[in-house]
Amino acid sequence: MTDYSIIVPAYNEEARLEATLAEIGDYIAAQDMSAEIIVVDDGSTDGTVALARSWTGPYPVKVIESPQNRGKGHAVRTGMLAAEGAKRVFTDADGSTPIDELAALDRALESVGGRGVAIASVAVEGAQVLSPQSRLRVLGGRVGNRLIQLLVLPGVRDSQRGFKLFTADVAMEVFTGAEVDGWAFDVEALALARHAGFPVVEVPVRWEHRLASRVKASSYLTTLWEVWRIRRRIGRALPVVSSQ
Repeated sequence: MTDYSIIVPAYNEEARLEATLAEIGDYIAAQDMSAEIIVVDDGSTDGTVALARSWTGPYPVKVIESPQNRGKGHAVRTGMLAAEGAKRVFTDADGSTPIDELAALDRALESVGGRGVAIASVAVEGAQVLSPQSRLRVLGGRVGNRLIQLLVLPGVRDSQRGFKLFTADVAMEVFTGAEVDGWAFDVEALALARHAGFPVVEVPVRWEHRLASRVKASSYLTTLWEVWRIRRRIGRALPVVSSQ
């Protein structure tokens, strides 16, 4: 079995994907890792698929195409279930969290027995926000996270970073049972993991807001509606394990 699967969900990411793949490839080479890279295209209408298929880096890229835009949750779920790695991380195509933060998430998993979920966070001590979001986005994020904690994930201070590491068994159990295709898929995945008794570790990382972010103001309202549906289906999860 491959040690790591690195899953990159992508929707119209032709302009940013090449740099992200190069960064991932350089990291794999520097760490001498046994790893696979999986780009899951979410119905792009630009050259995202062609770029990924023609990638000539030292590590081949497996490309999975969706015929239509289903949402980031669907793309991540598809990649996680198709992966072969003993550990499986998804990362945003814009590289907002540097891939070398994978080492910190890996250490966090080892601290709880080597089985579970480690999640990137900018809301715990030690995190570094290199380029902040606008005040409106920050406010919306804080309000949304308070509601997420209240309704579904008590104790999780930042559930929305696009950088999360799962051990293979946890990934298979969580994403086999997951249903949310939209932005709240992170909330659903963590709730399912905690309800199954798997530890979830929140890890401080370096993070940079990218100006061409796909998250729009309306996405917050859509996400909260999805969170409410998760609450009705799954309920409120158990307390989180934190890593400082």
